[in-house]
Amino acid sequence: MPGGKRFLLLLAPITLAAGLVAGVYVYRNVATAAVTSLSPAPAGNPALEVPPQPGLLVHVVGAVENPGLYRLPRGDRVFDAIAAAGGFSADADMSRLPNLAGRLKDGEQVKVPFARTASGTVVTRTNLNLGTLEELEAVPGFSEALARECLDYRVNFGGFQNTRELVDVLGMSETDYIVARRYLTL
Repeated sequence: MPGGKRFLLLLAPITLAAGLVAGVYVYRNVATAAVTSLSPAPAGNPALEVPPQPGLLVHVVGAVENPGLYRLPRGDRVFDAIAAAGGFSADADMSRLPNLAGRLKDGEQVKVPFARTASGTVVTRTNLNLGTLEELEAVPGFSEALARECLDYRVNFGGFQNTRELVDVLGMSETDYIVARRYLTL
């Protein structure tokens, strides 16, 4: 056949490419079937099919407004658990708090300590900006005159920004302040 060599030279690369494509296709299907037959089918275990309950279950106890169990989202921190429990109560010891920035874990118990005296009784804290004259007089280190000055300061200047103002502004002695600050809150 005249020009047969030329025809073969054109047909050979096309046939080779088609064979290569067909070989890759067959290889791919056989490899996928082999992998599928090797991996076991998932068992019909109903315990694995039930999704876990969302969030964390946390127990908040101690000096909070509403102690109890709370379900919180994953990733929340200790201060979120305390806020869910209504925040700190008036008799919380603010100097012995748990790490408020700590991440919560499922089943964790967050303990907020009560303020206590040396004898073990609970210390009641008086709000410096809301306390009455009688309540302020009952604070150790306060005299009747200092309690009246506190009331006047609240009226004239809108209240205290921190308890240290008792020393800096009202002239309370440092030793009386050290005793009184455990019994005060803002």
